[in-house]
Amino acid sequence: MAEILAIAHPDGGTIGVFADAACEQPVEIEYWLPAQGGEPARPLDHYSGLVVLGGDENIDEVDRYPYLERELEVVRDWIESERPLLGVCLGGQMIAAVTGGSVFKASEREFGWAEIEVLAAAHDDPVTGFGPEKLTGLAWHDYAFEPPPGSTTLASNSACVQAFRYGEAWGFQHHPEIEASVLDHWLAPVLTGESDPARREQAELLEAGRAAHMPAWNDYGRELFRRFAKRCH
Repeated sequence: MAEILAIAHPDGGTIGVFADAACEQPVEIEYWLPAQGGEPARPLDHYSGLVVLGGDENIDEVDRYPYLERELEVVRDWIESERPLLGVCLGGQMIAAVTGGSVFKASEREFGWAEIEVLAAAHDDPVTGFGPEKLTGLAWHDYAFEPPPGSTTLASNSACVQAFRYGEAWGFQHHPEIEASVLDHWLAPVLTGESDPARREQAELLEAGRAAHMPAWNDYGRELFRRFAKRCH
C-alpha cells in the first residue's frame, strides 16, 4: 500500500475531504507537523507522495517560523526526485518559490467563495482533467504565487493564478481539501470576535454560501485527490 506524507501547520487544518478519497484508494496518509519538531516516522524516501497544506505562516517568515526552512528543503528535494506532490495554499506557494516562481502579497485578498476559471490546459492534465470549466471554490489567502518558468497554469481568476503544474508537482492557491469542521474552526474567531466590519461581512457571506457551494466543492476535492493518489502508486 502506498503511503502519502501530509505536512500540516498549526491551525492550518487537515487533508479534509482528501481523506474520504484516500479510503477508496490503496493509500495511507501520515501527518507530520514540523512546527512540533522532529522528523516523519519513516525516512522521506519511504513515502510515494507528499501533500503540503496551508497555514497562517508565509514563506518569507522563516525567522518567525524556523521550521519553514526544513519544509522548503523537503519540497525542493521532493520535486527534484520527481515524485508526486500536491501543495495547497502555503504548500502551493512553496512549490512556486523553490522552482523559480515567486510569492507575493496579493493585491486583492481572497476570503470566501471565489469564481475560478479552469483553463484549457487543465483538461488534459491527469489530476485536474475533469469537471466544469468554471468552479466556485473556497479561497482564504493574503499571498499569491506566480508559477515558475516551464510550468503549466491550470486555473486562474481575476485575483491570481489559482493552480499550476510543474513536473509531478501541483500547486493550488484555493482550498479543495476543506471540509465542514475545518471551515467551522477557521470561521469561529472571525464571526465572534472580528473587529474589522469588512472581514466579518466576508465571513458571513462565506457562511451563507456554504449550503449552496460546499457539496459540489467537496465532490471536486475528492475527485482531485483520487486522481493524485493514482500518481502515487
